[in-house]
Amino acid sequence: MAASVSCSWLTLPSQMRNLSLTSSSSSSPSISNSASLSFSRNLSLPLFSQGNCLSLSAVQRRASVVCEAAPKKKVDSAVKRARQAEKRRVYNKARKSEIKTRTKKVLEALEVLKKKTDAQAEEILPIEKLIGEAYSVIDKAVRVGTLHRNTGANRKARLARRKKAVEIHHGWYSPVPEVSV
Repeated sequence: MAASVSCSWLTLPSQMRNLSLTSSSSSSPSISNSASLSFSRNLSLPLFSQGNCLSLSAVQRRASVVCEAAPKKKVDSAVKRARQAEKRRVYNKARKSEIKTRTKKVLEALEVLKKKTDAQAEEILPIEKLIGEAYSVIDKAVRVGTLHRNTGANRKARLARRKKAVEIHHGWYSPVPEVSV
């Protein structure tokens, strides 16, 4: 394996600008650290005979080494975080799906009741039970952090508004007019 190190300065003579060092490793692959540096023969003789000597340390400081890095292994904490995030995603998805299902059932039941012309006030009791179950699921989702508390409040308010609209439609509830001060 031969590594080439080159340096060039504008102030040096033209022969020294193209000076290159080559690393020659021994024939044994196990001795890789003991590679010796040597100047190429055709450049070293004329340069050193003229008295233009270049120190090896100057060449080493200006040289750049390019290394290829192996792909990094993921850190154990990152792997654990990814595993936890996936577990939470599945858990939250199931909880949100349950919220949507219960909300949909309540809204469909309210629509059926609203379209009914001869509905009785007692028919809203099973729907109130469905609303209570939906509220419970929404509150649990807010408690564990699946939903933001404002989102949970908005969803509960939507159900309450729809229920009140059905009660007003059938005449089971009459809103009290607000008294202005």
